[in-house]
Amino acid sequence: MTALDLSSPVAVVGTGTMGQGIAQVALVAGHPVRLYDAAPGLARKAADAIGSRLDRLVQKERLTADERDAARARLTPVDDLSGLAGCSLVVEAVVERLDVKQELFRALEDVVADDCLLATNTSSLSVTAIGGALRVPGRFVGLHFFNPAPLLPLVEVVSGFATDVDAATRAYETARAWGKTPVACADTPGFIVNRVARPFYAEAFAVYEAQAADPATVDAVLRESGGFRMGAFELTDLIGQDVNESVTHSVWQAFFQDVRFRPSLAQRRLVESGRLGRKTGHGWYDHREGAERPAPHTAEPAEPPAYVVAEGGLGPAAELLDLIREAGIEVREAEEDEGTRLVLPSGGQLVLADGQLAAEFADVVYFDLALDYRRATRIALSHAGHTSAETVAQATGLFQALGKKVSVIGDVPGMIVARTVARIIDLAVEAVAQGVATEEDVDTAMRLGVNYPLGPFEWSRRLGRGWAGALLDEMHEVDPCGRYAPSLALYRYACATDQREDTP
Repeated sequence: MTALDLSSPVAVVGTGTMGQGIAQVALVAGHPVRLYDAAPGLARKAADAIGSRLDRLVQKERLTADERDAARARLTPVDDLSGLAGCSLVVEAVVERLDVKQELFRALEDVVADDCLLATNTSSLSVTAIGGALRVPGRFVGLHFFNPAPLLPLVEVVSGFATDVDAATRAYETARAWGKTPVACADTPGFIVNRVARPFYAEAFAVYEAQAADPATVDAVLRESGGFRMGAFELTDLIGQDVNESVTHSVWQAFFQDVRFRPSLAQRRLVESGRLGRKTGHGWYDHREGAERPAPHTAEPAEPPAYVVAEGGLGPAAELLDLIREAGIEVREAEEDEGTRLVLPSGGQLVLADGQLAAEFADVVYFDLALDYRRATRIALSHAGHTSAETVAQATGLFQALGKKVSVIGDVPGMIVARTVARIIDLAVEAVAQGVATEEDVDTAMRLGVNYPLGPFEWSRRLGRGWAGALLDEMHEVDPCGRYAPSLALYRYACATDQREDTP
C-alpha cells in the first residue's frame, strides 16, 4: 500500500491544539482538509488560527505566499459530521475518553465509505478498544502525533488487534509523505514512547522521595551528566503535572498495576495542591514572574588527590583514566587487573554506580554514569554516613580537577543517571521481545519523541549488553519490591551472542 494521493481529502475531528496541528501538517503536505468540532463555531475559529500560522510560515520563508493561499483554499471547516463524507482519512483528536471516541467513530462509519482510513491520535487509550465497536475495525489505526505536531517529527503508527496490515501500511506511508518520521508499533499501553519513558520520571521522583536530592540537583545531573535535554522535574512542569501523572496512571492501570509503572505519591500531592507546572505558575518549581530558580547542590572546591590506583579498566567510565592523566594526576595500575574502581590515597574506593549502596562497604564513594565523561559538566557522587571525610574530599577534588561540577547526593542505589538508563533499557528490551516494535523503531521513537541523547539500544551497545541487568539485579537485591527486578527479556538479551558455544 502507498500513501494517500494528495487529491484525497483528509478530515480532522477535534480542533484543539493537537487537532489544529495535525490539520496544518496535512494541509501543508498538499491535501484538502476538512475540520469538524462538536462545539459550534470552533471549527471556523480553528481554520482562522491555522491561517494565521500559515502567515507566520510565510514570514519565516518556510512557505511562499502562493503556497499559503493555495493551502488556505484547501481548508474547509464543516458544521456537521456529514460534511466529512468523501474523505479518505479521518483523524480524531478529541477528549481522552474511551466512550466519547467510540461513539464518534461509530457515527463516522455512517458517513464515510468503508475504505476510508480511520485514525485516533490517542496517547493513552487502547487503539484496540476504541476500534472494537466498529463495523469495519480493520481500517482503524492509531496515528499518535507529538505536540506541537507541525514541529515534532515523530508519529507512532499503532496497529490494534484487528487492524489490517494494509491499513497500517497506508497510514505509515502517509505520515512519511507528510514529512514525518513514522515508527510502527503494536497496541500496548503507552505505545513506545510513553511506555519506555516512564522510568525517566519515576526514578527522578524516587530519588527525591528518598530525600537523596532536590529537584534542581536531579535535573542538573540528568542534563549535565546524562545528556538529557531537560530534567524530569522541569519537563513535567512543562508538560503539566496533571497530564504527566494521568499518562503514568493510565499505563500503570493498563499493566494491571505492575509495580514497575507505579505512580509517584509526591507527584500526586503536587497535583492535589493545584501546582500543575508552568500553566498554573507553580509546580516543582516556582514559575511566577520574578521567582528565582533554585540552584543545584554543588560541592565546595576540594584538593585533588596526587594519584589514583586503577583496579581494572573502569568499564563504561574507562575514558576517565585519560582525563585524569590529562589533568596531571598520576594513574597507577594495580598489579591485579580485576575490578572496576579507583583507589584513592586515603585508601577509600571510587566506584561507578553499580546498584549497590555505599553503606554496604567500609569506605566507598560512588560516582554516577555519564553520557560522555569528557563533555559532562557535572558528576554526582554518593557516599554513606560512615565514609571518611578524606575519601569524600579526594573524590570531589578529583572530578573538580577534571573540570566538572560535583553534586553530592544521598546514598541511593543506582544513583540518578545509571538507574534511569538501566530501567529505560529494560523496558525497551521487553517491548521488543513482546513484538511491540523493532529495536530501530524504539531508538528512533525515544530520540525524536522525547529528545533522548541516545536510544535505549544505543545506550546498551555502548554500555554492554549485560550492564543494565547487572545493575538492576543489585538494586533488586537492595530493594526487593519488584520494581527493579530485571525482566526475563533483559536476561535473555544479556545472554545473547552471535553464536553460543557453551553447552549445559
